[in-house]
Amino acid sequence: MERFRARHKKYETIKMTYAGRLDPLASGLLLILLGNEVKNKEEYTKLNKEYEFKVLFGFATDTYDILGKVARAAEGKMDKRSLEKKIKNNLSYFVRKFSQPYPMYSSRTVGGKPLFAYARNKEKVKVPRKKVEITKLSFLNIKKVGAKKLLLNIEKRIKKVKGDFRQEEILKTWHKHFGPGSPKAYFLVSFRVKCSSGMYVRSLSDSLGRKLGNPALAFSIKRTKIGKFGKIRS
Repeated sequence: MERFRARHKKYETIKMTYAGRLDPLASGLLLILLGNEVKNKEEYTKLNKEYEFKVLFGFATDTYDILGKVARAAEGKMDKRSLEKKIKNNLSYFVRKFSQPYPMYSSRTVGGKPLFAYARNKEKVKVPRKKVEITKLSFLNIKKVGAKKLLLNIEKRIKKVKGDFRQEEILKTWHKHFGPGSPKAYFLVSFRVKCSSGMYVRSLSDSLGRKLGNPALAFSIKRTKIGKFGKIRS
């Protein structure tokens, strides 16, 4: 909020807040409420969302995105045509109402402590779930990306993240899995999803990989719409 006020001097004395959050590596639309609208924050956070996101196939991490330690890697080569076919044949499975567990690496609190604290300390905890709905999930395209280019992109984005997110440990696991003997290229698949508030796109990405029997994670996430507000395209 301080950065917004600094850029827009006319709002320096006006009460304001934001509705909803974005993951450290996510981008896109964020609603800022001013004046009397601040008291309606809860209503704004309940609005449906739309995201455009890219899924990297070949890896799964403990955070379900690139800002996590690699937990699993694919064995053997993937074929573009068969991967695309499997994706299209399984998308309808996710278009429904369901109970989604919160990611362990999230700020959702249990017993006054965020889930990521339990995860870091390797403590057992009953993970809460949230009822969510996906109303539309669309396949956009599939691209092959070289391993070297992929690693450079991951490094660059992780190093930009501020705060303690285990960056050094995470980068070590990425370098390990991009070492000798690893595939020379991987597939990035783009999607668009329309969903209820509170649906985790990175969890959806991980679930998609599990459904297809192929490790997967959210490579990038952009929020393009909140209720009737905005329409940001990649």
